[in-house]
Amino acid sequence: MRQPRLSSVVERRLLVNYRVAAEAAARLLPGPLRPQLVHGYAVAGICLLRLGKVRPAWTPMGFGLRSENAAHRIAVEWDGPTGVETGVYIPQRDTASRLNVWAGGRLFPGEHGRADFQVHETPDRMRVALTTRDGDTRVDVTVELSDELRGSELFADLAEASRFFRSGAKGFSATGSGDHLDGMELRTDAWHVDAARVRSAASSFFDDPDRFPPGTATLDCALVMRDVPACWWPLPAMTGAGASA
Repeated sequence: MRQPRLSSVVERRLLVNYRVAAEAAARLLPGPLRPQLVHGYAVAGICLLRLGKVRPAWTPMGFGLRSENAAHRIAVEWDGPTGVETGVYIPQRDTASRLNVWAGGRLFPGEHGRADFQVHETPDRMRVALTTRDGDTRVDVTVELSDELRGSELFADLAEASRFFRSGAKGFSATGSGDHLDGMELRTDAWHVDAARVRSAASSFFDDPDRFPPGTATLDCALVMRDVPACWWPLPAMTGAGASA
């Protein structure tokens, strides 16, 4: 079945980013993919995303759904038909929406687990927390918006960070079958991110010593996108050894 292109408004996209030892990141990737390195580090993180007005692209703007979502992600590269391509690998997607759980992997790419979210936002500060229904994954992040990117060892400034994440618009997700990766690309003509200062961050994914031995995953920086219209384009599935959720 042909999957539809989706329109939406990115009401809030909080990217919490870690610098990760390359070998630790590589162990988590399926066959076609390898870590995209910045100053010798892999770049991984959590995308805490609230989408509004989600609908097939041909549907009028007045219609659409709203949902809280999360994706754990690793910046990757792979050899494409015209050279090296970049994007992100997503080992886990979670959502507060029952519809997204049912439709993900069926009507649009990206299988989702179910999670409960707690969100508190002001113009200058936001806290997003989630716990998956199976209890295996917990995230709790508080950030404050900042006028510039400070303290990052991955990126010299906000402009450099913005370019890096804009170039990673293609996302490939793990699937339950393990024989392929679902693909989706974010497209927008209104790309804009702001810097944020992390006040606190806890992640059972990145704090897991079996997945990331001590010292191999360090919190680096955070970015925020707000009120950006965006389209989501299905991509052809990618064959991937070990690509299971």
